[in-house]
Amino acid sequence: MVAPAGAQRAAPLASAAEPASAGSACLAMAQGPRAMPASLRRTAGAAASVSISYAGHATYYIESPDGVRIATDYSGRYTIGRRPDVVTMNRAHATHYSLAPDPNIKHVLHGWGDEREPARVHLQIGDVLIRNVTTDIRRHQFDGFDAAMIKDGNSIFIFEMAGLCIGHLGHLHHKLDDSHFAQIGRLDVVMVPIDGGYTMSLEGISEITKRLRASVVLPMHRFMTPLDDFMQRIGRDFVIEQRSERTLELSRDTLPAVPTVIILDGV
Repeated sequence: MVAPAGAQRAAPLASAAEPASAGSACLAMAQGPRAMPASLRRTAGAAASVSISYAGHATYYIESPDGVRIATDYSGRYTIGRRPDVVTMNRAHATHYSLAPDPNIKHVLHGWGDEREPARVHLQIGDVLIRNVTTDIRRHQFDGFDAAMIKDGNSIFIFEMAGLCIGHLGHLHHKLDDSHFAQIGRLDVVMVPIDGGYTMSLEGISEITKRLRASVVLPMHRFMTPLDDFMQRIGRDFVIEQRSERTLELSRDTLPAVPTVIILDGV
C-alpha cells in the first residue's frame, strides 16, 4: 500500500543536486532536424560505454562513463554492486519507493510532487542529465483497483549520458498521448513494465514501445507474465535476445541496427 500522500512530499530538489546547466540533446534530436547536435557528436565520437544492470522488479542500475551510478524505482530491496549516487522513485507501492533511503545516497528524486505541483526534474549530475515526464497513477494497487487516478503520481525518468537517451517508464497506468511523446523525445533505450495488469495490458505497453522506436527495449516488472506473451506481441517488429548476464554495456556505436528486446538474467 502507498503511504499517505502528505508523507511522500519530496524535499526541494535544488539542494539535492547540481542545477541543470544544459538543455536536452534527446529532445533537440526529436524535435529538430535529424542531424545530431554538435555537443552530442563529440560525446558519441568518444564511444564511451554505459553499463546497465538488472537488480530486480523495476530496478535497473545505470552507470555513466564518469561513474555516476543511478538506481531506478528504488526501494532498497533490490541492490547490485556499490551504493548508487542517484535514486529515482515512483508512487506505486513499497517496491517502487522508500521514505527512508540510505542517508548516504546523494540524490533522491521523487517521481511525484505534492497537492500543488507535479514533480519537475531537470538536473545535471556529473556527466548525466536527468529529467522527467509525469503521468497519472491509479489510487490503489492490491486492495482492488480504484477508478480514481492520482494526477502526476508517476514519472517517466529520462537519463541522458554518453550520447544515449535512456528512459524508464516507471509504474505506467495509462496510454501516452502526443504531448507525452513530445516531452519524452528520442529514446535509444527504454525500460518497460510487462506485468500485463498492475501497470498496463501487454497490448497497451506493446503499442507504446513500438511508438517510442527505441533501439533497445529492456523489460521489467514481469511477475508471472509468460515472456512468450510479450515477445509474440512485439516480436514482429523487434529482434528478441535472451541473455544469461545481468549487465549490458552499450555505447552509441554498439546500438543494434534493428530494434531489439534484450531480456537480461533475472527478468
